[in-house]
Amino acid sequence: MSLGMELRLRQHLAITPQIQQALRLLQLSSQEFTQEVEQAVTSNPFLEEDPDAPPPGPAAAMPLAPAASSSEPRAETVDGGDGEGSDAPVSPALHEIGRSGGGGGGDEEHDWTEWTEAPISLRDNLRNQLLLSPMSDRDRTLAHMVIDELTDAGYLETPLEELADLISPEEEVDVHELSAALKLVQQLDPPGIAARSLQECLLLQLQALPASTPNLSLALELVGQHFELLARREFTRLQQLLSCNENALHGARALIRTLDPRPGRCFAPDNTRYVVPDIIVTNQRGRWVATLNPAVQPQVRINRAYAEIAASRSGCGASFSRLLQEARWLLRNVEQRFNTIQRVADAIVARQRVFFSYGEAAMKPMALKDIATELGLHESTVCRVTNGKYMATPRGLFEFKYFFSRQLATDDGGSCSATAIRALLKELIAAEDPQTPLSDAQLARMLAEQGLRLARRTVTKYRTLMRVPSVELRRVAGRAPNAAEAGA
Repeated sequence: MSLGMELRLRQHLAITPQIQQALRLLQLSSQEFTQEVEQAVTSNPFLEEDPDAPPPGPAAAMPLAPAASSSEPRAETVDGGDGEGSDAPVSPALHEIGRSGGGGGGDEEHDWTEWTEAPISLRDNLRNQLLLSPMSDRDRTLAHMVIDELTDAGYLETPLEELADLISPEEEVDVHELSAALKLVQQLDPPGIAARSLQECLLLQLQALPASTPNLSLALELVGQHFELLARREFTRLQQLLSCNENALHGARALIRTLDPRPGRCFAPDNTRYVVPDIIVTNQRGRWVATLNPAVQPQVRINRAYAEIAASRSGCGASFSRLLQEARWLLRNVEQRFNTIQRVADAIVARQRVFFSYGEAAMKPMALKDIATELGLHESTVCRVTNGKYMATPRGLFEFKYFFSRQLATDDGGSCSATAIRALLKELIAAEDPQTPLSDAQLARMLAEQGLRLARRTVTKYRTLMRVPSVELRRVAGRAPNAAEAGA
């Protein structure tokens, strides 16, 4: 056995940290991207906001940092836009953070108008009302226990027997005491609170109305004694049982419809999530143009003073060189991210320009592979761009992937997108006779008459995706009303 040296050449793919960061930034949504850049500016001393950035434009949709003072050192600005030196106003999408330059920023004055009162919760509101109600400490404690068990909608879903079992036996609390505490809570505002069912919730609200309210007695009898018949909309039988005419029944039903089935929702926290579009599509002289939203383009730069110090002092250490290199990588990847988003958006708008002019029925079939081939990108890269990125158009706000729809063949040898077929189904259902709605098989035959051959199960799938009820439910909801329902 002999030892020797041998030289071999081979090629292999390697994902460098720079490429990993570029891929991660590309797949982030606008909100996540903003947070990523904010974190990088906070942790890397070589990065800072651009104090020379133009003031926020009308498209900005998130808190913006004020312009920096002129005493900060000059720096080389790197625009996170499309790299073409656009003169459009760009607003920094970064929160107020400490500066890494020589400008002062330690003692910042906060505007008192930024402080807002925290919204009061349902339970806090009920507890505050209990403080104004005369009762014993024992009753108040039991009432607090009932309040703690309420759902966000204002219902008490825990049986009183289970609540009684949670209390120590030494307290000798029975279900009757808890029932009395429940009655105390049900007298608080808003009416209908602490109900154990929808029927009880509506009854509590009706009982809280003034006695002079029109049709109140009939509404109380409807909800209290004939709630099941009312839910099944058996109005003819209700008229016979209540010995009332159609107008009186209609008035009682109108009064019931004014009640709130979820009285606690007015105190529920607002979890609405707002979407900031990455692209804004406008019609310029008859041509649809996609433009990057200035509100999602953070203006970040390398602090020239710190970079010169790191370059002039070779003994600063490897950590400073690494931070400077990471800062440069980030700026290049930010620019590459917006370049890729802009290219994909331009390709989508060019292919779907008929959609922007005529709507969903004109949507053309398109796949990720089509855009990837046209732009010379990998299909996975286009997939990263289309997820979590939104486009604001005159027809609404759409996610990029909304414009990708599978192709379906037509009888004349052409093609049609699934989105266009769903739009056509929506038009057919909207124009149907409410007394005799169209079944899925009838819809499939009507589409076939227009050259679009779809199986009935495919029509059912598309109808379900559009959240359109079945023919039976549409027939019940849209049947011809009688005289008692005519004014509903």
